[in-house]
Amino acid sequence: MIRLKFQPLQLLLILIMLTGFLSASNLTFVLAQAPTDTPAPTTGLFITVITDEPQINVRMGPSSTVYPVVGILLTGSTAPALGRSQGGDWIKIEFPSAPDGVGWVYSPLVQVSPPGNLIIVPPPPTPLPPATSTIDPTFAAQFIVEPTSTRLPTFTAQPSITPLPTFITSSTSDDSSIPLATFIIAFAVLGFIGYLLSMIRR
Repeated sequence: MIRLKFQPLQLLLILIMLTGFLSASNLTFVLAQAPTDTPAPTTGLFITVITDEPQINVRMGPSSTVYPVVGILLTGSTAPALGRSQGGDWIKIEFPSAPDGVGWVYSPLVQVSPPGNLIIVPPPPTPLPPATSTIDPTFAAQFIVEPTSTRLPTFTAQPSITPLPTFITSSTSDDSSIPLATFIIAFAVLGFIGYLLSMIRR
């Protein structure tokens, strides 16, 4: 009979291994999987951009006024087609960079290949408009100014300056007036006559 000799360190290692094996056999291993987006069902059809412009817009939904742009497709590029809008004006495509992995393109700008009928798919919900800031009425009432009843001073025009009087000089060539020299000569003649009369009287 052969006797096995174990060193204390080897015996300790064997006990640890046996304990780990027994505990591992009772455990149930569950592997978790990372959540993935459910792929959109493929129709076997795809679109090709055929516009004369260098690119087209890819929108979040079938409207150019309601839904925002989520990307672009260059002319000549292709994408899998998933469906169409009710009127057929828009085509739903796979677009990985969009929020849900899908986008919508305007149908006159693309060509569906191979020719076939796309199913009608409902549009996504319309995005919510951005929140508008509201003004507190009590706070705004502090800035309302009531007009006062006093009248503001009115503009009074300055009085006009009266023009200075102008003097008209009489013209010596006027026939209706008597020249001054005539008066002088007449008085001189009268004076001379008076002088003669006084001399005769003496």
